[in-house]
Amino acid sequence: MHRFLLTPRWWGINVFVALGVPFCLFMGTWQLGRFEDRVDTHKEATSARPADQAAAPLESLLPVDKRTSGRLASVSGEYADQLLVPERRLDGKSGFYVLTLLRTDTGKAVPVVRGWLPGTADAGRAPAPPAGRVEVTGALQASENSTSKGVHSEGGLPAGQLGVIGAASLVNIVPYGLYDAWLTVQTPADGMTPVPARAPVNTGLDLKAFQNLGYTGEWFVFAAFVLFMWFRLYRREVETLRDTEAGLVDEPGTGAVAPAAGRDPAEPAPAGAGPA
Repeated sequence: MHRFLLTPRWWGINVFVALGVPFCLFMGTWQLGRFEDRVDTHKEATSARPADQAAAPLESLLPVDKRTSGRLASVSGEYADQLLVPERRLDGKSGFYVLTLLRTDTGKAVPVVRGWLPGTADAGRAPAPPAGRVEVTGALQASENSTSKGVHSEGGLPAGQLGVIGAASLVNIVPYGLYDAWLTVQTPADGMTPVPARAPVNTGLDLKAFQNLGYTGEWFVFAAFVLFMWFRLYRREVETLRDTEAGLVDEPGTGAVAPAAGRDPAEPAPAGAGPA
């Protein structure tokens, strides 16, 4: 009865199932791994830094990555140009960052967010930076871009204001070299509020992470559906063969129709019945 499984038609079905199910399981496992990686990086990015962790020199933490983002970095130099970063929210309130370029001994400058003030950006309210040589310690942050959350990327800001914190947006404003990173001081002076460090990009449980989880379920469902369809086709084929052997269905190609139950095949058909 099961010799039909060796027919060319069923060879094709069996090969498709033999390849399709492992492929679906592999893709589902891969998507699940992507989701687990995002969970791990989210935990690492949001885990509290040790309170006794010493600040490391800025140069040793560059370039900024998932491991160094948020680490305390120390650098010395002299404050130079000061800019305001408007439309930045903190604790549900709108305000602005006070950003000052710190020129280091290397000749390059690193942007330092010295704190946050509520309200509309106003240079008159921003405290002047300390004069002379200073030692700055702050949380290291990767440069922002136009897709970063909360940035003002449309342009049209007044002189002295900056929409995106990064070397790419500062290169045409200041005449000296820049580090591709910035610092946020955690103990600001002059009544400003400290700006907390952000988690590295692509480390949160965002929409992309849950898309990976959704794709995981879809691939496993596809694998189950392939097996279900194979079983359904197999069962239908077996039932057809059994009905044929029982005489309920004529052999293919005979052109005859099995008689109705309870009627003699030699008995003429009832009036009005269709041709046999």
